[in-house]
Amino acid sequence: MEERKKRVMRFAERRVLVTGGSRGIGRAVVQMFAEEGARVAVHYHQNRKAAEETCGGLAGEGHLIVQADLMDADAIRAAVDTVIAGFGGVDILVNNAGIFVEHPIADVSFEEWEDGWNRTIGTNLIGPSITSYWVVKQMIGQGGGCIINISSRGAFRGEPDAPAYGASKAGLNAMGQSLAQALAPHRIYVYTIAPGWILTDMAADFLAGPGGEDIRRQSPMERVGTPEEIARTVLFLAEDGTEFLTGCIVDANGASYLRT
Repeated sequence: MEERKKRVMRFAERRVLVTGGSRGIGRAVVQMFAEEGARVAVHYHQNRKAAEETCGGLAGEGHLIVQADLMDADAIRAAVDTVIAGFGGVDILVNNAGIFVEHPIADVSFEEWEDGWNRTIGTNLIGPSITSYWVVKQMIGQGGGCIINISSRGAFRGEPDAPAYGASKAGLNAMGQSLAQALAPHRIYVYTIAPGWILTDMAADFLAGPGGEDIRRQSPMERVGTPEEIARTVLFLAEDGTEFLTGCIVDANGASYLRT
């Protein structure tokens, strides 16, 4: 009887850190990496129970949970240090965590306006920049790595009710392209994915509301995306052989917004 061939694990022995890894897109990303043999660090901010549930259900062994408020530079460094100590290094960083705060300029007080900007830029842009800094320092030492940022089509089409969100994601796009140029000599490759509407906890209320059908009709597919579709794109970019795509921004929005 022929011996069965074992399935090749695409990311065997790879060490992956995913921010916001306990729910939504992040959860799908960590699940897929684990199924492909990676050791995964699941970052969370407040919901430890969700992180434990996600981590506990992952394929394979040796995964970690780390906590950090992405507006706290010291907490970010401590979380990265914990992952590096636990795994011996990081090969792939996915900057996924983010918040969406509505603060329409015509309707909010100055205090609400300022708070919306501070929290959104701090979490969605400054946090990933600090996370990337400490991970990159280690990646340079080990001879290479990969960073994938999760952005949004809002960086291009605008977010009238959440302008800080659109600005933060535009900044993330620019950061990714700048780092791609800076880090290619170190064999560190940087990619960005800009999703449209995705069926996550963060989007659920909008999609269930009176505007849900209009949102779905923005795409000629007449639906929104799934976390798994974005996760598959993450894994594609993280594979060996995609290095010449460094600096790219991949639109994953079901043709709901097209750039030229």
